[in-house]
Amino acid sequence: MERPFEGLTPNTSRRQAMRLLADAFAGAGIEDPSIDARLLLCAAAGFDHVALIRDPDLPIEEEAAELALAMAQRRLAREPVSRILGQRSFWSFDLLVTPAVLDPRPDTETVVDGALEVLGERQGEALSILDLGTGSGAILCALLDIFPNGRGLGVDLSPGACAVARENLARCELNQRGEVRQGGWSAGLPGLYDLVVSNPPYIESGALAGLDPEVRLFDPLLALDGGPDGLTAYRDIAALLPALVAPGGFAILEVGQGQAQAVMDLLKGQGLRDVRAKRDLAGVERAVIGRKGAA
Repeated sequence: MERPFEGLTPNTSRRQAMRLLADAFAGAGIEDPSIDARLLLCAAAGFDHVALIRDPDLPIEEEAAELALAMAQRRLAREPVSRILGQRSFWSFDLLVTPAVLDPRPDTETVVDGALEVLGERQGEALSILDLGTGSGAILCALLDIFPNGRGLGVDLSPGACAVARENLARCELNQRGEVRQGGWSAGLPGLYDLVVSNPPYIESGALAGLDPEVRLFDPLLALDGGPDGLTAYRDIAALLPALVAPGGFAILEVGQGQAQAVMDLLKGQGLRDVRAKRDLAGVERAVIGRKGAA
């Protein structure tokens, strides 16, 4: 095996291995090199962050060193850590991530926060939830967690994504209240929903080639390409909302940076009320919220 790190061999200490990985990642221009180094080293060697701090001078075993090298080579090829490890932490869960699904980002938790904000007073009710383009099922799992009596349906065009979402619902012990169906935005969806959410594709087609390699090379194109202006999916979804959202219910859509006003206009055009944007922790308008008037 070609070794990208001089000195990372069996009997290298945990501290030294951590430094070698972090230095190599930093030299390659990888963001948060120390965090990535820690996550990969701990996974390869089978210990947690506490053990790394507690016993930094213990040696790395041969099998762990080889596995750490293999993982590090993948990271240097700009494969995200979550894909190397096959899972991503989202909300309170560790979710399965495969090449079939978008890697869930922390920014997407803004949608979940928005749902708790507008429906918090109804948290104990048997709410009905629809997640359009569910992908990994991250949003659906989080919503079923915070609404313990709710029931949810996730819809996705990709068979592979549907399989991942079903697996994640089962992992989170939410499959008794959550269902996944394959299909498009309007795939024969039954009934009305108290909450409709979506993180649709919103990258302009012409901007795809300029995305970071972690996104461009590893996230599925179906989950990224939002059409010429990035708004194609929003137009389709907005047109369906009057027939999907129950009276008094809400729609919450994740949006890309700079898209909030355009998406708010689309929701207002379909008769939704109290339409507003919600900012993520970085201050970016990350979700658009609208309410359907009472019957």
